[in-house]
Amino acid sequence: MQDQAAIADFASRIRTNIERVFLGKTAAIDMLITAFLARGHVLLEDVPGTGKTILARAFAASMDLSFARIQCTPDLLPADILGVSIWQQREEQFVYRPGPVVNQFVLVDEINRATPRTQSALLEAMAEGQVSVEGKRLPLPEPFFVLATENPVEFEGTFPLPEAQKDRFLLSFGIGYPDAASETRMLEAQRRLSHPVTDLKPVVQAEELGALWEAVTKVYVDPSVNGYLLALIQATREEPNLRIGVSPRGSLALYRAAQAFAAMHNRGYVVPEDVKSMAAPVFRRRLLLSSEAAVRGILPDRIVESILDRTPVPEYRHTP
Repeated sequence: MQDQAAIADFASRIRTNIERVFLGKTAAIDMLITAFLARGHVLLEDVPGTGKTILARAFAASMDLSFARIQCTPDLLPADILGVSIWQQREEQFVYRPGPVVNQFVLVDEINRATPRTQSALLEAMAEGQVSVEGKRLPLPEPFFVLATENPVEFEGTFPLPEAQKDRFLLSFGIGYPDAASETRMLEAQRRLSHPVTDLKPVVQAEELGALWEAVTKVYVDPSVNGYLLALIQATREEPNLRIGVSPRGSLALYRAAQAFAAMHNRGYVVPEDVKSMAAPVFRRRLLLSSEAAVRGILPDRIVESILDRTPVPEYRHTP
């Protein structure tokens, strides 16, 4: 229980710090913390102006990690992300200048405004923790965390993400509009010229993270809960409205996310409700609709909700 208490304390510190500048969205903050604890990347999808970038900046500012922001545009090139070698007259040789992706925390803003070629430049980094530049493979720093934001694909000037890249994000979720009380507090807090996020200080040191990640992997998953998780996965593969269900990588993502979610709530074991809470953000971008379902306007979230409703939930009570 000591390990889980440390994780819960970590989550509380991050959450409290972010909520100084990002109000009324505790659930979205917890999703972000869950993904980080599970060592996965995050895709934030919502309409412009809902605070995706502010949430990302506040999360990065709360940890003592090297940070870089990539603002995606249609003319962004892979070299702009990965870096290039520049001829140095004094040394009489080419010297590699790392791009922004060579950082511990990388915010990729409006990722779907970059072309597919540039989007794919991030794929190796997200999948393998390395980049290939001029025939050489360069490891990325530890930890390496990508938080990408995107606008809905029907917005002008956007490109759909490749399926392989969507599968590399552990969680995908939106933020939504704040409630009236939170928006009022936001207006009061931003009367000055600078944004309050610039005042945030780190509340977590990098050396703390290794022990926390190790503790998450030790969170117990009972065979009955694991069976429930796999039943949900199988249901997506048998769903008639889908061409492709959740892959084995998605199974692992749901397993890891449920462990992290349980640990964040100060538990050393996963309950079925943890799996249910993580199912939608894990599944959402991994489901490929059938042509008929797409024409009928069926949304992936509706399919996930239907699967959760009809899949029996095991009665599980943890016994130490």
